[in-house]
Amino acid sequence: MSMLTPPGMGGKYRITGNKYPKMRRPRRRGRLVVLTVASVVVLGVGGWGTLQLIDVFTGGGRKASAAGDGRCGIKTKASPSPSAKAALPEPRTITVNVLNATTRGGLAKKTADELKKRGFKIGDVGNATKQYDKKVKGTGLLLGPAAALDTALPVLGTQLPGAERRTEAARKGAAVDLVIGDGFKALAKKPDADRALAKLATPEPAPTTKKGC
Repeated sequence: MSMLTPPGMGGKYRITGNKYPKMRRPRRRGRLVVLTVASVVVLGVGGWGTLQLIDVFTGGGRKASAAGDGRCGIKTKASPSPSAKAALPEPRTITVNVLNATTRGGLAKKTADELKKRGFKIGDVGNATKQYDKKVKGTGLLLGPAAALDTALPVLGTQLPGAERRTEAARKGAAVDLVIGDGFKALAKKPDADRALAKLATPEPAPTTKKGC
């Protein structure tokens, strides 16, 4: 009995010759599937990254920002504010009546002299009428015709910040009143008033939004 004869066969089956059956390991298909999927994922991520780099170097992000909000095609454009459309009058063209509604004497003349130095034309100077005498609690009250609401009154308001502005429908003429109130201490310092006047003459444009969807 040959040494290659399996035990218990009694020599019935023998392996002869110089060739023997080869034993192959079972193929691991699971590993191949995993490797294939991993390769696809790597290629996909690499392709996406390449597209992002191309977009960055070609300025795609800047184009999107310039066009507006990509969610809805919203575009923002600056336009002049309504107050910039109407030309404001210069101080030398505005006639101001300076009236004192307080119990402190001399305020009207002192204030009128300072306004004159700053280029305003001075009209009447004296005590306030009974309608306003001792009834203005704030720093002052600026009165004028309806046409002065967006013209002369804002210009005069740069000299006395915080003063109330009011128009009178039945008022005649273009002159405006500066009624000095109990809270008045002094006009704004000239450098501050000049800056406020310059800013009033050149206001910042207000943004407008256009929607593309």
